[in-house]
Amino acid sequence: MERQITVTVDTTDAAGRNILAPIGLPTPYQRPLDLTVEGGRAGFVFDATGSQAAALIEPDGSGAVTLRYRAEDSAAGAYPDAMFRHRPNRFTRAAEALVTDARALADRAPDGHAAIQAIVNDTAARFTYGHPAERFMDGHDAIPHLGCGVAEGSCVDINAYLIAALRAAGFEAGYVTGYFFPVEKGNWCEDGHCWVVTRHEGVTLEWDIAHHLKMGTRDICCGLNPKPGHRIAMAHSMGLDFPPLGITGMKILSEALFVDGAGGHDFAPVAIICDLAETETKAIPA
Repeated sequence: MERQITVTVDTTDAAGRNILAPIGLPTPYQRPLDLTVEGGRAGFVFDATGSQAAALIEPDGSGAVTLRYRAEDSAAGAYPDAMFRHRPNRFTRAAEALVTDARALADRAPDGHAAIQAIVNDTAARFTYGHPAERFMDGHDAIPHLGCGVAEGSCVDINAYLIAALRAAGFEAGYVTGYFFPVEKGNWCEDGHCWVVTRHEGVTLEWDIAHHLKMGTRDICCGLNPKPGHRIAMAHSMGLDFPPLGITGMKILSEALFVDGAGGHDFAPVAIICDLAETETKAIPA
């Protein structure tokens, strides 16, 4: 059975504040179908490279704003090439010590695929999962090398380190943001999630170190769902600029944000619900 996926994001009363939201991302497993908005008027803005659009929503004053995303399982799509391009900024640029270490790991590996796995394993060894008040990269203009230390970090932090290390070693890597619905929570989640995609010699692989750490293992395998559940991709990349909104260096766009048009932005309180509808077609593995 093939799935059609509907994700409903309900904000609290926007109180006149505009909302910036991702519009959905095609992958080799899913393709976006549409995004509808209730309680506001939607237009589009583009990041500074022009490679990624986001919805800009002006609430109509009736109360909450509801965003309804529809996607379906599909093997016909691909990740956008723009996702794999390096946009140098403080969230993606590797400090010199990290560059040296990542290249040394790659040089010791027998081939590129083994080098990617070695960098993934090395990254996993440097983190425990958590949401610290101070993040390991705060105050730095590049992703610092953790050396012999172990840092506490969220999926955002861990994947920033992994992406910087992979790119420093010369590998194509992309940063995906979206929603993950754990099987134990049924059809809801509380916030966004992110993961890493590598592309090497025609092979595209997904990596989710944070979910392995949450499961109590550093034995990292490629794949979308080491932690059982289902996910939907929303956007890509770190350090986004939206000039019409005065926004520069936004860490990620993973879920709805309140924006003020002068560069200010903060997460909008939301309720996120996912419905899966099966259709009478051949299933595509997720």
